[in-house]
Amino acid sequence: MPKESFLKNRIRSVGFALKGMFLLLRTEASIKIQFVIALFITGIGFYFEISRMEWIMQLLAIGMVMGIEGMNTAVEKIADYIQPKYDLKIGLIKDISAGAVMIVSIIATIVGLIIYVPKLI
Repeated sequence: MPKESFLKNRIRSVGFALKGMFLLLRTEASIKIQFVIALFITGIGFYFEISRMEWIMQLLAIGMVMGIEGMNTAVEKIADYIQPKYDLKIGLIKDISAGAVMIVSIIATIVGLIIYVPKLI
């Protein structure tokens, strides 16, 4: 069997990534909520005509929260596959993963406050 070309391999990888992204958006409640919040905040950004740097910070914050939430979901799915029954160590792993989401969510909220509170005052 001939080896697949680099370009075909990259295109296939992008396809798998898109499939995973849409699966995440369709099946996970937390991502759905974060996606709606991201759309809302993006609309507010257009309304207040935020600067290029504010857009960069906002988009990075949104991407970090949603990306880490996706990784959290993956960790939970793997943990549940490895140990379907309650397990203290698996629970600790899930808590740590959720804690990572909490950290980026807090920072994203602070970024949002830095951008929008001055515009509201």
